[in-house]
Amino acid sequence: MSEKQTRGLIFILITICIDSIGLGIIIPSLPSLIADATHLSINESSKYSGVVLATYAFMQFLFSPLIGNLSDRFGRRPIILMSLLGLGLDYVFMFFAPNLAWLIFGRAVSGMFGASFTTAAAYIADISSDENRARNFGLIGAAFGVGFIIGPAIGGVASEFGIRVPFMVAAFLSLANFIYGLLFLKESLPVSDRRKFEIARANPIGALVQIVRFPKYRGLFVVTFIVLLSNMAVHSVWNYYTIARYGWETKDVGISLAVVGVCFGVVQGALSGPIVKRMGEKGAATLGLIILCMVTLGIGLIPYGWMMYLIILPYAFSGIVDPSIRSLVSSQAKNNEQGELQGIFTSLMSLAEMTGPIFMMWIFYKSVPLAEKNAIFYGAPFFVAAALAVTALIVLRYVFRQIAFKHAEGVLDSNLEGLEEIAEN
Repeated sequence: MSEKQTRGLIFILITICIDSIGLGIIIPSLPSLIADATHLSINESSKYSGVVLATYAFMQFLFSPLIGNLSDRFGRRPIILMSLLGLGLDYVFMFFAPNLAWLIFGRAVSGMFGASFTTAAAYIADISSDENRARNFGLIGAAFGVGFIIGPAIGGVASEFGIRVPFMVAAFLSLANFIYGLLFLKESLPVSDRRKFEIARANPIGALVQIVRFPKYRGLFVVTFIVLLSNMAVHSVWNYYTIARYGWETKDVGISLAVVGVCFGVVQGALSGPIVKRMGEKGAATLGLIILCMVTLGIGLIPYGWMMYLIILPYAFSGIVDPSIRSLVSSQAKNNEQGELQGIFTSLMSLAEMTGPIFMMWIFYKSVPLAEKNAIFYGAPFFVAAALAVTALIVLRYVFRQIAFKHAEGVLDSNLEGLEEIAEN
C-alpha cells in the first residue's frame, strides 16, 4: 500500500471512529436524559429509548444508498467531507436542543450525515487488494470499536458536567476531522471508474433490490441482517439491563462500554486479519457466529454485574463475522460498484438499527414486571438475540454448502466436457 493510500486509510478510520462516537456518546446518559425529559422512572421511560435510537437508524437507512451512489458518481472525497461538516454542525444543534422532540430531530439529522459510513467503507474497498481486503475491513470494526471506547467514555464522564456537554465534544471532533480532510484527504476513485447516477439504485428499496446483482452470496446479506439484529440487544438494552439488574450508575455503564470498545478494537484491528487468513472467510464467519450464540445467551444468564466483564472479550470475537462476509462479497464487485455495495451493507445495518432497538426495548419493557419477581427475566432480550444468532448460523452454513455444491457441480461439468472432447477426438 502506497503512502497516499496509507494516509487515506488512516483518515477514513478516524472518520468511522468519529461516526461511532456520535452513535455511542449518548448511550450512557440516554436513560437519565429520557427519564428527565418524560418525567418518568428509568424503567418506565425505556419504551421511548427505542424510538430515539431507531430515528438515527431510519435516517441512515434512507440516506445510505443515496450517499453511496453519489460517491460512485462524484468520488468519495466530496461526499465524506460534506457528511463530516453536516455532522459537526448538527452536534452543535443538539447541544442546544430544549426537549425530547428536538433531541429526536437532532438524532435524525445525525443519522442522515452519519451515512458517511457507506462512503468510508467504499473508500477502503477502493484502496484494498485481495491480500489485505479482509484485514482492512477488520480495521473498520476496530475503528468503530475505538469510537465505542471514546463515545460512551465521553458520555459517561462529560455528563457529570452537564447532560449535553458530550455533544459539544463530538462537534469539535467532527469539525476538526473535516478541516483535516479538507487539507489532506486524496480521492480514491479515478474519474474513469465513475458511473452514471441512477435514482432507482439510490433509494433504500432500490438498494436492497440490488442484492440480486450478487447471486452467489445473496444469502450472506440475510445473515448480515440477522447478526446485526441480534447485536441490537447489546447496543440498545445494555444500559437499561445493567442499571435495572445490577444497580449500575451512568459512569459504570460508560466504563463497561469502553471496555467493550477496547476488546472489539483489539480483535478486529489486530486479530481479525490473521484469523481470516488462517481459517478463511467462511471458517472465520462460522466461528464468529458460534461465539455470538453462546455469548448472548450468557449475558442474559449472568447473575452478578462483575461477571459482565468476563464475557466482554469472548463477545468481541463475534465481530469477525462482519469483515469476513464483507470481504467475500466485496471481492465480487467492480470498483465503481463498491459504493453501491457498501450502501447495501449500511442499509441492512440501518434497517437492523431501526427495527432492533424498538423490538429489543419492547421485550425489555414487557419483561420488567416478571423481572421484579425473578431477575433472570431482565435477560429476555438477550435470549431472543441468542435465538437469532442460531438462526443466522443455520442460514450461513446452508449458503456455504450451496456455494460448495455449485462449485463442485461446475468443476464436474467442466471435466465432463473435457472427456467428451477427448472421446470425440
